[in-house]
Amino acid sequence: MKIDVALDNNFIPDKYAKFAPDQYRLEDTPVVNFPIKVSDVPTGTESLSVVFIDYDSVPVAGFVWIHWLAANLPVGDIPEDLSHANISYVPGTNSQYAQYRLDNPALTQSYTGPMPPDKTHDYTLKVFALDTTLDLKAGYFLNDFRRAVKGHVLDTASLDLPARSK
Repeated sequence: MKIDVALDNNFIPDKYAKFAPDQYRLEDTPVVNFPIKVSDVPTGTESLSVVFIDYDSVPVAGFVWIHWLAANLPVGDIPEDLSHANISYVPGTNSQYAQYRLDNPALTQSYTGPMPPDKTHDYTLKVFALDTTLDLKAGYFLNDFRRAVKGHVLDTASLDLPARSK
């Protein structure tokens, strides 16, 4: 399986990250995801899942920041602004919940774009091809996802995507 994300000058485009314009934000947080091209999906794939994580956040936040979890996506490309697309999927909980204890699923159970405070961070995007749809409910956590995919992963594809801080 292969995935591709169009970059702008070797960075995640500003509209999906720290410098997103107002129409791409909710409560000053970028919430419109970048599109993902998905190809060479293995035969037998029933669904896709996305995990988008910032490992460079550890020195700043004290933990790995989860920006986006989405499970049970249809097989194919993943569109821009998934949360407003007419696509059925199950959103997971991101680190907005853990850090700020927000009670707003539009922020805690959706894509939240990179906002590196200190320097350029490399964000890891991983797409999973699964032989099933997962028994997960909206708001699941990464540990729930890791348990649910055991024995169901047909293939994965990963990209490190840099986002600028300045």
